[in-house]
Amino acid sequence: MFAIVGERVFPFLRELGGEGSTYSHHMRDARFTIPTPALLDKVVGMLDELPMEGRYTKGDIYEYMLSKIATAGQNGQFRTPRHIIALMVAMSAPTPKDEICDPACGTAGFLVATSDYVRLTHREVEIDREARDHFHNSMFHGFDFDTTMLRIGSMNMLLHGVEAPDIRYRDSLSEGAGDEEGIYSLILANPPFAGSLDYETTAQNLLRVVKTKKTELLFLALFLRLLRPGGRAAVIVPDGVLFGSTKAHKEMRRILVEDQKLDGIVKLPSGVFKPYAGVSTAILLFTKTDSGGTDHVWFYNVTADGYSLDDKRTPLLDEDKLGPAPDAELSDEDLDKNNLPDVLLCWGERTGEEQERPRTDQSFCVPKAEIVATDYDLSINRYKQTVH
Repeated sequence: MFAIVGERVFPFLRELGGEGSTYSHHMRDARFTIPTPALLDKVVGMLDELPMEGRYTKGDIYEYMLSKIATAGQNGQFRTPRHIIALMVAMSAPTPKDEICDPACGTAGFLVATSDYVRLTHREVEIDREARDHFHNSMFHGFDFDTTMLRIGSMNMLLHGVEAPDIRYRDSLSEGAGDEEGIYSLILANPPFAGSLDYETTAQNLLRVVKTKKTELLFLALFLRLLRPGGRAAVIVPDGVLFGSTKAHKEMRRILVEDQKLDGIVKLPSGVFKPYAGVSTAILLFTKTDSGGTDHVWFYNVTADGYSLDDKRTPLLDEDKLGPAPDAELSDEDLDKNNLPDVLLCWGERTGEEQERPRTDQSFCVPKAEIVATDYDLSINRYKQTVH
């Protein structure tokens, strides 16, 4: 078995996506590194006990293994929890006509979740020939500059049933990557926010938008460049983006509020990315218009995401009560432990009932004029009121 897997199975795996596919390109250097026949036998024995009949089981196993090996990377990238990805995908409500991009895709978690969502909500991608062709060949785009991540991401998409996604090696912020503009209708991303970049290698068209070395601001400028008018984005940013006082921070916020349509901000608890990082973050939701359109900005303060906010991240509820769309009905007590279904519900009402909510609630709307008056401060605490 050891000889067969090393000499036959692995060469077969390298060519699985077909000649010229991005999958076979990333897999060409993949090596079989299980060192002994005894260890391989043990692995195969354990896998043999798992029920592999389900369509997504292989993908789920792969995702589970990724969660066990993922650690914070050299460039500040770390794995986004699946339930947070699911929330962002559901809020974006992708359709079979979308062109979806994650310019810092890592293990392709956002693209995988989007493909699952579209399959579940739009059955035509299985039946209609044109929709199916778009789904498998031209709907999903992911870039990363870590070759290991590209290999993992390509395999992840294949195991989740997407045949030929566009997963490419690319330093999204570099000068050589600026040839794509106004192509995508949806961007979902959690870009790396550690450190800063070298001015010399950073794309000049991004620096013209916002003169900074901070990667999180440059990525926002990149998202606006990549989106077509009417395109939307749901992206994770560190809290500093919302209230940072530098000229670049203020200018980026001004652009989102005045030139584009800033739809909403979901403040996440600071333990969401533990154990990799304790950084405080928010989800930013906006639409590219190039002509303004912000009238109110919707805010939601998530205090519980269904898991403990320490390094262990233990589930606080049964599995069927977790995530933004749980299988079981949640009581008020359950909703206090998992706010995500409420986030989704309130997001759907942001142009209706949410407008009337008092500032003491978990979610509320703030008119654009008030945000302009505070120098485009987007931190929820600036507008939230406490009950005395």
